[in-house]
Amino acid sequence: MVDAGRRIILLVIYKYTSMASFHTKTFTKHDDYMTPKSAWENISHLIPKDKVIWEAFYCDGKSGEYLRELGFDVIHEDINFFEENRGDIVVSNPPFTKVPEILSRLKSLEKPFIMIMPSSKIHTQYVRKLFCGNDDLQIIIPRKRIQFDKIVDGVISSGKKACNFDCFYYCYKIGLPNSIIWLEK
Repeated sequence: MVDAGRRIILLVIYKYTSMASFHTKTFTKHDDYMTPKSAWENISHLIPKDKVIWEAFYCDGKSGEYLRELGFDVIHEDINFFEENRGDIVVSNPPFTKVPEILSRLKSLEKPFIMIMPSSKIHTQYVRKLFCGNDDLQIIIPRKRIQFDKIVDGVISSGKKACNFDCFYYCYKIGLPNSIIWLEK
C-alpha cells in the first residue's frame, strides 16, 4: 500500500508530466503551422494588389512563395518581426503563442494586416482591449477548416493532417466591403 505522502508526490508528478505540453517549453517547440497555398488562394481577391506585402513570419519560407505565385509583391525574409517594419501591409500566419505581442505591435504601428489566427482569439482580453469599438477590424470566415502542415522538431509531421481548430482571417485597415466576409469556397 502507498502511504499518503507518496500518493501526493505521485499525483504531483503525474499532473506535471501528463500536462507537460501546456506547462513547459515543449508546447512552444511545436508552434509552427505552415500555411497551405489554398489559404492564400481563397482570399487572393480580397488582398490589396497595389500594396507591398510583408509576410513577416518566415518559418519554412513557402508562404511568401505562394503569395508571389499569386501575383503579389512580397517581402519575405528570415528577420526579427519585432525589430523591423517592412512593406505596406502584413499578410501572414503568425506563431500563435506570440499573438498578443504581435497584435500589440501591429496596432501601435497602425500597420494594416491580414492574419490567420484561431477563431477563439476573438474572445481574448487582448483582442478586446486592442480592437473593441474599432471599425477597422474585420473578419474573413473560411468555408472550411484550413489544413496546416505542422513542423515538429524541424520535421513536417506526417500522418493525419487534419487540423483540430478553426481559424479566421483577422483584417485591420484593409477596407473590406463588409465587417464579416463569409467565403464560399
